[in-house]
Amino acid sequence: MGPALADPEPARVVVHVAVTSPALLSALDDAVPRSGDGTFPLLGADRRYTWQRGPFDVDFSQGRVVLKTKVHATVAAPLKTIDLTIDLRVDAEPIVTSEYAIRLQSVDVRVASSETSVSLADRIVGIYEKIETPIAAQLKDFAYDLKPLLSEAYARMTRPIDLPMGDAVGCAQLRVLEVEAAPTVLAHGIEKDLALVVVPSITFPCVNAGEVSSLPPLSNVAALVPGPFTVTIPIAARYDELTLALAAAFTDGRLYFSSEYPGLYLEKPELYESRTDLVLKLGIRGPVHGLGIDADLDGDLYLVGHPAVVDNELRVPDLEPTIETRNLLLSLKAMTDGDRIRDEVRQALRLDIGQRLREVRGKLGTGVTFRRGSGCFKGDVDRIEVTGVHAHAAYLRVYVAVTARARVMMPCSVDLDGAAEPPGGG
Repeated sequence: MGPALADPEPARVVVHVAVTSPALLSALDDAVPRSGDGTFPLLGADRRYTWQRGPFDVDFSQGRVVLKTKVHATVAAPLKTIDLTIDLRVDAEPIVTSEYAIRLQSVDVRVASSETSVSLADRIVGIYEKIETPIAAQLKDFAYDLKPLLSEAYARMTRPIDLPMGDAVGCAQLRVLEVEAAPTVLAHGIEKDLALVVVPSITFPCVNAGEVSSLPPLSNVAALVPGPFTVTIPIAARYDELTLALAAAFTDGRLYFSSEYPGLYLEKPELYESRTDLVLKLGIRGPVHGLGIDADLDGDLYLVGHPAVVDNELRVPDLEPTIETRNLLLSLKAMTDGDRIRDEVRQALRLDIGQRLREVRGKLGTGVTFRRGSGCFKGDVDRIEVTGVHAHAAYLRVYVAVTARARVMMPCSVDLDGAAEPPGGG
């Protein structure tokens, strides 16, 4: 008897990241120097100049961020002070680095003016270059860090979560192998799809996948499939664990099923596999009196069938007594009740997996919805569907497809229903 193996197939959890134009503008406005000063030699003396810029306007053109503002400068020339008004324009391409920071590359800073006095000042002190150089240097060092928000989401998604099912306890795990990034889209802000390449699994009992590592570096790829994503989660459950789950349908260890013989009950369910069939062993106890029958049953029933999934329920619709059990029921002249026993057991074996996956819904939904500082991460689970079931020698494997959406917003523009900021957020 080996461990229950989920053996998951890698899937992609797609997260849409949206940094609005005001958020980007605020970060850039804080990063770029607002003023500057210095001296220059002229006619044997050091002359002073100062400049001060206004607030930025942001625009987007041909895949680049365009920043525009006015710069007011003064130059202490001989005999008088020259006041200058200069147009400042910055063109740069926004990118997201492997360390989850929005940075600017191919930065082009240009200042220009049609005023004659500005042209004179530029010839005297090189005022254009003295304004362009510090602004270009700051923009090349600019970084808008997405990592704190994404690291918190990563930690929440990869943290194992216990899944009780009756007396059985399993766990859901979402191990992240890699993070991929699609090309950047500029639409009154910066938008980008990220995909966490994950291997999800649910095991009964819980199989520890090891310590959770830190968020892996970002890999830029040519394209990703946008929109809602679907992750198929295999559930691997040992038969002894499933037996514990089935026992939850029994009250005080007994399942009374017959209105005609109210003292008759089933107990001690045991599940195992035989040649891809699911075999259920049940103890049957209690008195049977009437219709010519006068007996106290004290034995075992064996029923065999094939597991199937019907509308998110695990069932054994073709469950039938084995030859020995059927002969026992016939010998008791209780074939009618034998069919009733079969039908009642079929009903008891309907395991609502969708209901038991509410913790998984929370793990990919509200469990990863939170606020950090001015940004937030929001997850929504749209559908959970059980897609298949397979009986193995030591365990049962069920496949569950989860369709969901995830989004990062900076600043946060939705109501998170009271989601709290995590410790250390800011």
